[in-house]
Amino acid sequence: MTSQSSETTPDISSVVHFDTRYSFRSTIAGLKSPVLLGPSAWWTTNTPQGPVTLELKRLDTETISTNAWGKGSEWATNKVPDLLGVDDDSNSFAPEDELAKLWKNNKFRLGRTDLVWDSAIGAILSQKVQVTKAMQSLRGLRNMFGAVAPGPLRSKLLPTPPQVCEMSYTDFHRLGVERKRAETIIRLAKEMPRLKVQPITRPVNYLDQDRLNMKRIASIRGIGSWTLGLIDAVAYGNSDAVPVGDYHIPNTVAWNLHGIPRATDAEMLEMLEPYRPHRWRVIRLCKANSSAPKYGPRLSLRGFGISEGR
Repeated sequence: MTSQSSETTPDISSVVHFDTRYSFRSTIAGLKSPVLLGPSAWWTTNTPQGPVTLELKRLDTETISTNAWGKGSEWATNKVPDLLGVDDDSNSFAPEDELAKLWKNNKFRLGRTDLVWDSAIGAILSQKVQVTKAMQSLRGLRNMFGAVAPGPLRSKLLPTPPQVCEMSYTDFHRLGVERKRAETIIRLAKEMPRLKVQPITRPVNYLDQDRLNMKRIASIRGIGSWTLGLIDAVAYGNSDAVPVGDYHIPNTVAWNLHGIPRATDAEMLEMLEPYRPHRWRVIRLCKANSSAPKYGPRLSLRGFGISEGR
């Protein structure tokens, strides 16, 4: 490792092994926050030790180089194995038929960031709006209220929970975010101090802490099953997470698993049941393969309760 400091010279550099059976790009794509630029994935975030810009670059089929800038460099560098899903166990995932072909052609690991704030902000901003609108609001939040990230990209970071606690609805209104989502984000910011961030060397019972954190997040008004599923999948790498209440996922799952263009949440859950504890893995495979046709007969609707928020 090196220990230097400038805008272009990393504070920490290292090399890690990556299992050649899995796709680097598909693994990184599941984390949402990193941006893929050419052969590199760039991640800018606020860590428990401070801001960081992390670059992950595939050198060859087995090797990933890492470069980190900023006060959070050590934390982010130590987090790389988690980002790459080294503890993700897919050995018990044995799909059949068409799904087996999808898995053979696009194997990926499910990583975890351990940063609830990052995944939750993106999920809340995406509640009940088009993806493009959510991304515009997210960029606006970074550009108007975030600090400049260390390193060569000079991109903007998300504002921290303490910063958001000082914001009001009118600040979010300027970003095209209505009161309900704005107040949900502010409530989450106030709850963040109660959530425990797992240490790099996680204790044996770390899953219990993950579940406790999720229980606390679920108690926040405005955060429902859909938002919880996305947080659980990205922040904690839960291979069985299911974002219930999505506009497209039920149709995508039904189309890829059974050739049916429309499905309800309840019907999707029934289709996914045989794949426990890999339901999120199946959802990601389906999303990466093909979307359901835009038009087609809907299956019979069945009641399915969704908690407040998405």
